[in-house]
Amino acid sequence: MLAGERQGGNALAQEFSLPAGVLVPLGGQTCIEWALAALRDSKCVGSGLLCGPARQIIDQSRVFGEILESDTLSWLAPESGPAASAEHAVHTLAQFPVLITTADHALLTGQIVDDFCQISIQKNLDLVVGLVPYDCVQAEFPESKRTLLRFSEGTFCGSNLFAVLSEAGGKALSLWQQVESERKTPWKIARRLSLAMMLRYITGRLSLEQVFQYLSKQSGCRVGYVRVKHARAAVDVDSRADWLLADKLLSDN
Repeated sequence: MLAGERQGGNALAQEFSLPAGVLVPLGGQTCIEWALAALRDSKCVGSGLLCGPARQIIDQSRVFGEILESDTLSWLAPESGPAASAEHAVHTLAQFPVLITTADHALLTGQIVDDFCQISIQKNLDLVVGLVPYDCVQAEFPESKRTLLRFSEGTFCGSNLFAVLSEAGGKALSLWQQVESERKTPWKIARRLSLAMMLRYITGRLSLEQVFQYLSKQSGCRVGYVRVKHARAAVDVDSRADWLLADKLLSDN
């Protein structure tokens, strides 16, 4: 579970005068407590690593102290960004399969995790990315603003769910580092991968199959995706608007 802070800090954390965005309150608990509850409810997830936040935040936070005392998570210092942290954590665990998610994934549920994991392990792949069809998100959360990935098969949102099924898949995470700074502008990611891909993406002719074939070739392993048909999987709490949505949903439960 990735819980580090991006360079420059977290606007939501600053708004709440908190040292980390994953500590913002939602429906009576903190963001990270909701995310961890989903992992505990999952039938597929066992022990793991909490990568981040910085040691100083851990030492000064009652919430993190209780999490690391009572949960099956060990703390690992964060690297320079989420991708580097994920790669370091996977290599530290050195056992597979590994689920990667984020501590701001407050709307995650055990059912979402299990559906993703069970489909992923049936794939003949090394690294699996979860993608949520935008139709699902739009139908359930029409006011939610998401980063959209438009392919010839349709429009998708990210899910912050990744399954690393082998050592080769762990090495492929280095590709994530290369495009991390451009995660909010998909056409720039396509351009970085290749000019031809950028043109296909802009004109709506780029398919998911083409993307993952290219990623597989570049990383030297089998990279693919699964459709995560749960709208909540597309919502992480990293903005005021997402916080308002998540707080309402979790307070109503």
